[in-house]
Amino acid sequence: MKKTFKLNIEGKNRDRVLDATKHEIRKYVKRQRRVPLPEGVDFWDFDCKFGLSADLAQVVHFATITGLIDEVAQAGADAFYLELIAKAGHRKTKSVRSHDEDQA
Repeated sequence: MKKTFKLNIEGKNRDRVLDATKHEIRKYVKRQRRVPLPEGVDFWDFDCKFGLSADLAQVVHFATITGLIDEVAQAGADAFYLELIAKAGHRKTKSVRSHDEDQA
């Protein structure tokens, strides 16, 4: 998904437009996560870019998107750009520390 979301639409309440935008993003993510995983893939991960325009977009972590949208809305911006690209994710194993290291 590469899209510029407008927050100020004539004749519509800004708060409802903001909620509808978040709903559309969540719906896209749910739909992408339902796609069958390729062989050897653990989960669907997302490459994310966020900014006021496509030119100003910067790479961000997926978990911060909602907070960034809220910040932009509170700042009074008219629109924002969001890019979500699904990619194959591989879980990393956590290193197990021995009991002796915990005691030190």
